[in-house]
Amino acid sequence: MFIELGHFALTLAFAVALVQTVIPLIGAHKGWTGWMAVAEPAAIAQFLLTAFSFAALTYAFVVSDFSLRLVVLNSHTLKPMLYKVSGVWGNHEGSMLLWVLILTLFGAMAAWFGGGLPPSLRARVLAVQASISAAFFAFILFTSNPFLRLEVPPFDGQDLNPLLQDPGLAFHPPFLYLGYVGLSICFSFAVAALIEGRVDAAWGRWVRPWTLAAWIFLTVGIALGSWWAYYELGWGGFWFWDPVENASFMPWLISAALLHSAIVVEKREALKSWTILLAIIAFGFSLIGAFITRSGVITSVHAFASDPERGVFLLVITALFMGGALTLYAARAGIMQAKGVFGLVSRESALLFNNILLAVAALVVFVGTIWPLVAEMFFDRKLSVGAPFFNMAFTPFMVVLGLLLPVGAVMPWKRARLGRGLRQMLPAAILAVALGALAWAMQTGRSALGPVGVMLGAWLVSGALADLWLRSGRGVLAERLRRMGRLPRADWGKAVAHSGLGVTMLGIAGLMAWQQEDIRVTQPGERFEIGDYGIVLEGVERVEGPNYISTMGTMSVWRADRQVATLYPEKRVYPVAGSTTTEAALDNGVFRDIYVVIGDPQQNGGWAVRSYVKPFANWIWAGAIIMALGGALSLSDRRVRVAAGARKSAPPVPAE
Repeated sequence: MFIELGHFALTLAFAVALVQTVIPLIGAHKGWTGWMAVAEPAAIAQFLLTAFSFAALTYAFVVSDFSLRLVVLNSHTLKPMLYKVSGVWGNHEGSMLLWVLILTLFGAMAAWFGGGLPPSLRARVLAVQASISAAFFAFILFTSNPFLRLEVPPFDGQDLNPLLQDPGLAFHPPFLYLGYVGLSICFSFAVAALIEGRVDAAWGRWVRPWTLAAWIFLTVGIALGSWWAYYELGWGGFWFWDPVENASFMPWLISAALLHSAIVVEKREALKSWTILLAIIAFGFSLIGAFITRSGVITSVHAFASDPERGVFLLVITALFMGGALTLYAARAGIMQAKGVFGLVSRESALLFNNILLAVAALVVFVGTIWPLVAEMFFDRKLSVGAPFFNMAFTPFMVVLGLLLPVGAVMPWKRARLGRGLRQMLPAAILAVALGALAWAMQTGRSALGPVGVMLGAWLVSGALADLWLRSGRGVLAERLRRMGRLPRADWGKAVAHSGLGVTMLGIAGLMAWQQEDIRVTQPGERFEIGDYGIVLEGVERVEGPNYISTMGTMSVWRADRQVATLYPEKRVYPVAGSTTTEAALDNGVFRDIYVVIGDPQQNGGWAVRSYVKPFANWIWAGAIIMALGGALSLSDRRVRVAAGARKSAPPVPAE
């Protein structure tokens, strides 16, 4: 009965979404306060109904209700409780229910915290958000119903995909969805502003915290997914330019551009047209990501489904919202004329250049992702676009972006002198070049990638610190430090986020340049060397887990004559799911990881073993955490969160 109530709540939420789409829009157009007021309770009711539906599905997984088809396909009585719960979103139908839950959550939050918005704009934002929810409710109910029953329930389920039975994957999808589904509210603000006929500094201030929140969640979600791929898949890498990885990375790049562009709208009322376009495209890439992961048109290890019917439905949703928004954007071009004038050398110009670099980088990723599909459809050729293309085409934009950020951050608004900005950053530049030269001197016979990465990372971190130091004004050291401590949290957040980007860049460059790899067949008791370390396969044993059987190796790691770690790599077989996974073993360190993987037994009694020494690996995810913390610090600044007082008195242009 509880399951049926969950299904009924989902259907009722769909009906509420339809009402919320129509009534507030009419009210805002006619100026009817009562009709506009429908939006807020409807948004909250929609979220509560969806949350109840999600809770009902979670209950079915927790109690192993095998009368529900979805539970049979994705759960098992022996599965640990964490993976029973994460199994709710570890499949297509459940993940789409999580998608609409987050859609309605952001709509409800806009209702709760949108008191500073003009009533007509608030009504239109909530109506547009409800229209997106309605489209996805229809998608779930008509093509992906998670509440389908079985006439004859089996005694047990078929288990969850073993690759998803991992703590990293338990938390990765919710954070990722909070990010790229959260961009829907930025899209709703953009479309509502176009309908309203006004894009001004107040709009820039309202949209900025929503963009920042979505970007923070995306950063954490992408980092969790990268971390999972690093240690779980056993490939030894942190990023594979997989289509589904790219599907989350493209919105991250565009949302970063949107965040910086919204600042220009708020401070200078410039780049309005560009900012609106970025808000539309950011959510558009999220919709494209949903299509990629669920249509089956592009092969990926992460894909949820391969159903053409669902793919067509998602394609229609994408075309409807993107086509409608871009048509409205073209029709309303006249209302987005910039008021703030700025020089070629200014903070506005630096932020615009930042935007162009991020947007072009996202375009490169997009072209590389869909090109195999285009080649097959139009040229009847099967192609694959791999890491070499992405590394070569994408990296230069990130290098230029890293070089630009510290200088752009210290430039004044409207008009600046480039020479002055460069002089202010001279100590940071000297430190960065010195560290890069040191890295070059310490390595022998290798590429320039490592030293360049060290220099770029040091430049971003020291540049961020220099920016804070310059903002502290003049005076003695103690006084300047006190003033630095009293700087707004948004300034500190920017510096921390830029520093995090530098740490990540350093980690990526160091890992790619200085990684050491060894692949061999080794006998128990035999020692082999990799870099400064010796590794001994002490033995291999069979271990039974809750729902798997493991072949576990015991490997000791030595540096000279001192043992530094004991590692236990595994190869797991999941009998119910009928699949095998590789569980890498890691000895984590600040400056390096020791990474070992055990393979299959060999005819001579030995075992296939892959070993790596990975310098600076953890700096990649540490930098992502620092970036997210910087974003959270900025979001905690009341000036960012509160838009009250930014409202303009000019009446909106009447809709045609």
